[in-house]
Amino acid sequence: MIDPRRLRVLRAVADHRTVTAAAAALYLTPSAVSQQLAALEQETGHVLLTRSGRGVRLTAAGEILLTHAHEVIAQLERAEAELAAYAGGTAGELTVAAFATGIAEVLAPVIALLAGRHPGIRLRVRDAEGDASLPMVLDGEADVALAVEYRGAPREDDRRLVRVPLYAEPFDAVLHASHPLAGSPRVSLDQLADCDWIGPYPGNPCHDVVVLACEPAGFQPRLVHSSDDFRAVVALAGAGAGVALVPRSALRGMELKDTVVRPVAGPAPTRRVFAAVRRGAEDHPLFRPVLDALGEVAGSLSTN
Repeated sequence: MIDPRRLRVLRAVADHRTVTAAAAALYLTPSAVSQQLAALEQETGHVLLTRSGRGVRLTAAGEILLTHAHEVIAQLERAEAELAAYAGGTAGELTVAAFATGIAEVLAPVIALLAGRHPGIRLRVRDAEGDASLPMVLDGEADVALAVEYRGAPREDDRRLVRVPLYAEPFDAVLHASHPLAGSPRVSLDQLADCDWIGPYPGNPCHDVVVLACEPAGFQPRLVHSSDDFRAVVALAGAGAGVALVPRSALRGMELKDTVVRPVAGPAPTRRVFAAVRRGAEDHPLFRPVLDALGEVAGSLSTN
């Protein structure tokens, strides 16, 4: 008989590619993870992992078992959801990992909304970049992720997660007030090819949006200044340090001293935001009201 707890260990190793990283995600020691994997191999009668460089990869047998692990873990989530529904009442705490603008624009209003409708539900907020929240959900560090689409993100048909689309918003060009294009109603990206740029660090999903948006215009932005804080990005643009592309909601309520904001001509770079939970948890009586509230608030968010 296969111990389902060991299937979680196998999935963590498959996600993180090393025993050490999987152990850190599961709050176990590497030796404990190795022991769980050895026991799982003994239970199945198959070698499940093989070394690959400094990490490990699943064997063919391991990949087969991983496919079933996704289904077993999702079914356990569903069982917990049904038992919670049977017990009645909606009370408890969920941890939500979200990026800063998502916290301000969506999550804070959701907390206020739930306080009136479902006072028994408490949300614990964790600030996490748009690409960090999904691993936190998969590793059990968070229950809900407020995430953005990025290169390498789990696909919509990923068997580990259920995704709920929330909203899409354009990026606008932020220029110093003295920039030659400051008086233009719209800015074409190819007109900014020779400028110094300000933007998020590589690895931040918004960095990908900026770089990919400039590719059709025939250039790679010369990122001279880097910050993941859009307030800092705008301040640097206001100091004349360069130009930037910033998500529209991040500009809302921000002091725009010595800067102008202009829409991008043509198809605008876009940030697509969604919520995600572990598959099987989407109908849990704690999760469902939170997901519904996220959809409601996001639906009222103006991104124009």
